[in-house]
Amino acid sequence: MENLKKIFMNRKLYSILAGILVGGIAFLIIMDLVIMPYYTNYNRGVTVPDVTKLSQDEAESVLEHYGLRHEVLDRRSHTAYPANYIIDQSPAPRQIVKPNRKVYLTVNTDTTPITVVPNVVAMSLRNAEIQLENHGLVVGSISYESSRFRNTVLRQSVAFGDTVSRGTIVNLAISDGLGTRIVSVPDVKGMRLSEAQQAILRAGLRVGEIRFQPSREHTPNTIISYSPEIAELTEGEELLLVVAERFDAREELEEGAIIDDSIHVPVNQDSPEFPNDENNEF
Repeated sequence: MENLKKIFMNRKLYSILAGILVGGIAFLIIMDLVIMPYYTNYNRGVTVPDVTKLSQDEAESVLEHYGLRHEVLDRRSHTAYPANYIIDQSPAPRQIVKPNRKVYLTVNTDTTPITVVPNVVAMSLRNAEIQLENHGLVVGSISYESSRFRNTVLRQSVAFGDTVSRGTIVNLAISDGLGTRIVSVPDVKGMRLSEAQQAILRAGLRVGEIRFQPSREHTPNTIISYSPEIAELTEGEELLLVVAERFDAREELEEGAIIDDSIHVPVNQDSPEFPNDENNEF
């Protein structure tokens, strides 16, 4: 204990700790005001020049003059431009960027570049569009056909593995989520909601809108009815479910009147339609 007391009463220790604290604060200030601004080119910007319609050599020379780097991102055939001229750039002209930023160029070519068509069958429509665009292809018309797996590519107009020109249009056939089989509709009345949903999915159907209805006769969260209530449907079609919820016997209106749910008639003795008469009977 005496040794610890001597240590904590030692002024030299506190001087060292204070020095470390002051040094740390000074280091943070230098980092914030000097080192980081220099490293990130703080408060310095370059206006991106417009290098479209220039030859590739001219565009690269202009960008280097502005302190910017460059990279050829894509080569496409465009009849409005001579070969080896810039048709597009990113970032766009007149944007302000940091020095040494890389500008991506799209260069015109006198020969149409080719690409290999990817396999997008069984992909979602969105993923298929991304894959085709990444290969320089264009998504054309989209048609829908009956199939169980909704929004999935069933066929592509250009076969997987074919070598085609970039910019080739690929048409897609997409599943609408409806099958061609006729399936039996399960009777889900009285089932709990989770059980009914599972039974509907097992039958090859889908759960559509779910409506909740107050009910005294049914247990809460059980199925009161479903629609369409028929024996058979096409695979993939939806069922609307009406589900029981707790019944409140009385509820107060905004204006203060009381509804008696057993007869569904407003009870307000001050109303002129119901004079205050002890012999009055409804």
